[in-house]
This record gives sequence, C-alpha cells and structure tokens, in this order.
Amino acid sequence: MLLFSHPAWLSVAVGAAAVLGHMFSPYVSFKGGKGVATAAGMFLALAPVAVLLAIVVWGLCLRLTGYVSLSSMIAVASVPLSVWLLGFPHDSLYVFWASVALVALIIFAHRRNIRRLLDGTENRFRTRPSGRPAAGPSE
Repeated sequence: MLLFSHPAWLSVAVGAAAVLGHMFSPYVSFKGGKGVATAAGMFLALAPVAVLLAIVVWGLCLRLTGYVSLSSMIAVASVPLSVWLLGFPHDSLYVFWASVALVALIIFAHRRNIRRLLDGTENRFRTRPSGRPAAGPSE
C-alpha cells in the first residue's frame, strides 16, 4: 500500500534528476561519471526485472570483450528493450521513455570511450596485472 499518492511521472522525474546530478555535478565542474550506476538504482525501483537482465548483459559483455565502458553502454541499451518486451503497466510509459532518454544521454556521455574503442586505445578490464602469471597453490 502506498503511503503517499503521486503522479506516475514524478518517480521518473526525481530519478532522472538524480542521474543528471551524478553525471553533471556542480561540485566537480559539471563532470561526474556515475550516471550508469545511478540510472541502475533508479530503474531498480522502477523496472527491477529490466535491471537484473541488464546486469546479466553487462557481465556477459564484460566477459566477452573485457571493456567496462562497452559493457555499460550495451547493458544500458538493453533496459528500454527489456521494459518494452516484458510489458509494462499503462502508467509506466514514462519509465520506457525515460529509459530511452537515459540511453541517449549515457551514450553521449561515453563519447570519448567510444572514440577510444574505435581507435583501439580503450583500456580493458583486468583481473590481475598483465605479464604476471596467476598465483597457483603453494607447495
């Protein structure tokens, strides 16, 4: 039971404000870098199954490519698709369009990463330092 009644768009607007605040914080010269994580938190409340699917997509993409930025962009892009395919209540059309808008915003924010990916200079995620073998069992 809801304690407070509010319009359907209000949750989306408040979540979008949080995402924008993390991406363009005035405290760090309007730079941020936590837009994907904040959007994940927003959509965890609004469309939890879509977020869980996006986490799976992120993990698979990271495992296959080794690029955190590419994995994040692909995972974020999967959210509107998941929201659409899973169906949503009539008042959640705001959630779908907010996910589409945030995909565009997050991809725009990753434009330098996209350039580095295309140039082949983007750093890969490593679980151990390169050049060093994995530690084996002690004998």
